[in-house]
Amino acid sequence: MLAPEPDRAPARRSARFAVIDPATGEAFDEAPDQRPDELDAVVDRAHRAWHGWRADPAARTAALRRAADAVERAGDDLARSLTREQGKPLAEAYAEIARTAARLRYFADLAPRTRRITDGRPVHSEIRWRPLGPVAAIVPWNFPLQLAAAKFAPALAAGNTMVLKPSPHTPLATRLLGSVLATALPKDVLTVVTGREPLGARLASHPGIRHVTFTGSVPTGRAVAEAAAASLARVTLELGGNDAAVLLDDIDVDRIADRLFWAAFRNCGQVCMAVKRVYAPARLHAEVVEALAQRAKTVVVGAGTAPDTRLGPVNNAAQLARVEQVTQQARADGARAAAGGHRLDRPGYFFAPTILTDVPPASPVVTEEQFGPVLPVLPYRNLDEAVEAANGTGFGLGGSVWGTDLDRAEAVADRLECGTAWINHHAELSLAQPFAGVKNSGVGVAGGPWGLYGNLRPFVVHRPREA
Repeated sequence: MLAPEPDRAPARRSARFAVIDPATGEAFDEAPDQRPDELDAVVDRAHRAWHGWRADPAARTAALRRAADAVERAGDDLARSLTREQGKPLAEAYAEIARTAARLRYFADLAPRTRRITDGRPVHSEIRWRPLGPVAAIVPWNFPLQLAAAKFAPALAAGNTMVLKPSPHTPLATRLLGSVLATALPKDVLTVVTGREPLGARLASHPGIRHVTFTGSVPTGRAVAEAAAASLARVTLELGGNDAAVLLDDIDVDRIADRLFWAAFRNCGQVCMAVKRVYAPARLHAEVVEALAQRAKTVVVGAGTAPDTRLGPVNNAAQLARVEQVTQQARADGARAAAGGHRLDRPGYFFAPTILTDVPPASPVVTEEQFGPVLPVLPYRNLDEAVEAANGTGFGLGGSVWGTDLDRAEAVADRLECGTAWINHHAELSLAQPFAGVKNSGVGVAGGPWGLYGNLRPFVVHRPREA
């Protein structure tokens, strides 16, 4: 190894931070805690890589297809790493890997369309599309790989380069994904950086970044937008939800109970567009509570690596404390736990799947996003009351209506103040559809062609018509 030159100080090595296995509550590995000042070199390399990456759309398409193949080949290692640090069952981890590869393939074959404008003037006006430059993504811990791909796949397909920062709770699977993608992509087209704050704040405010896309909480989203405003960078913010499921009076409770339960409890309830509130007709309320409680009492909860596990742990200690706090507050407000309502007496961050009834509508478990395995079920007397309650929060990501008469259910769904409404199912998205919220649930659009165009800027060329 060469010694440093006498007139130069040795490069400082990044510190490291512990990564916790949520199934045990114990550290099992470490990740680099990169310094904010290291971002300057990373963004500079991303800018230099951008010049070549943007120049050849056909090469980009081929590279993204190779990247999808590489992700699938590494599926076993990625899934095990993801389950170890995130906690989800292995089957769900494999599904997340598959979705990651599918996004790469979908956007690899998506290209912007040049459009000619005809407005009566003696010129040809043509709209073309250009990439933005180096962009940044800040990704949460609930679906670290899938949400990363939802950001980097359209950004790279559009001709941008990306700096990707995962949550400090789930850095290892994303670092591994970055290494896998590096076998298919040119150097520095995608760079993964890991670390605790203020690394994310520095990335969001970096003057060399032209677009910041973030998924997370409303307060952090506001901070990201404020930081990006310093350099007038574009922002796309997906800030969570408090999705309501409105059950109509013609439902067959037995037929919908499984779908409704998993719409709320998949990934231990840690899904931005999970069902987080259920509004049931008063005459069916007890039956709905009982059906959901029976499933909560019998579902297998355990480490994601165990073959029979259906629900894993909450991802981290702070979120476990949050889930416990809103549950205790609801019970103090008069709610009753028809199932669960407490931490499980075992190592790790486990909370018993919880169904709450007799919940006051103003309780935080109803008005806020609990983001865990807790579901309040509230009765209503008339449908207008239920729709008003469903719309009565600051969130507006998704919602669903459940009933036998599909035309009636669709008419009710059309009244929900949200970005996506489902009928008789929930939180199922196509790669080709837009994904966006209203109110506090976000700014900008992801998914489908809208996600691609969100990573491009229009460029207009005028030329006179030939005589």
